[in-house]
Amino acid sequence: MTDIPELFASARRPVFSFEFFLPKNPDGLDAFFASAKALKALGPDFVTLTYGAGGSDRSRTLDAAGRLQRETGLTTACHLTCIAHTRAEIADALARLEAFGVRHVVALRGDLPQDGRVRPAEERDYAHAADLVRDIRARGGFRVAVAAYPEKHPESPSPEEDLRRFAEKAAAGADWAITQLFFDAADYFAFVRRARAAGVVVPIVPGVMPVTGYSQLKRFTGLCGARIPPELDERLAAVQSDPAAVAAVGVDWAARQSRLLLEGGAPGVHFYTLNRSASAAEILARLRRA
Repeated sequence: MTDIPELFASARRPVFSFEFFLPKNPDGLDAFFASAKALKALGPDFVTLTYGAGGSDRSRTLDAAGRLQRETGLTTACHLTCIAHTRAEIADALARLEAFGVRHVVALRGDLPQDGRVRPAEERDYAHAADLVRDIRARGGFRVAVAAYPEKHPESPSPEEDLRRFAEKAAAGADWAITQLFFDAADYFAFVRRARAAGVVVPIVPGVMPVTGYSQLKRFTGLCGARIPPELDERLAAVQSDPAAVAAVGVDWAARQSRLLLEGGAPGVHFYTLNRSASAAEILARLRRA
């Protein structure tokens, strides 16, 4: 399997990666793996697999990460959240991933479970993602990615506090970072400049989501706090009742955004695929023709 940090260190071309999410319904697993195999044909350098919020899909996600890497041959980084878990539970999850041959983890704090099943803050083993990064580093054997937020985490009181948390994760032992979705390349470059000034040296990979649905976009950005540029909002609103036209605008915007990111020095692009291949295929084709 590819060593992702070494790939970023040695690559002479942009590194492209995809994020998949595990279907909530186990009946959808066959379709999920079929989609993953279709996306493999596009030649991503690695993939990530999202981890169930609050541990709701922890066991299935760990199993799926192993199966994804085994059946597709794609180096897989499994999301691992910590806020709702004990150190013993995290140690068990890491042991299972190791047994599956999965040696890359995206270390996240995660969201509080919607059902409220979490210990009081003062009794939790993990308050922040940096705590998880330190434990993984102490254990050894894994490469670790963390999240970055060009427009700050929605729960952070200020951009300055958000940057401090990011720098703490990097200092705790992160190997690379993947940003939350955003739609303006200028926001990414401004964030990277601030991160470098704060002493962060790890690769910061921009996360790009090709829009496939207008209402879905509104829901996603409402949750993560990402800003929709007025030009993109206007173009999408004008065709929102036509799914094919929305997808075409999404591809157009994501391809242009990705090109600007790469021309400006981004080490690659991480695509939030929503388990769909058509948009990612068209964007990559355009980038590779450039």
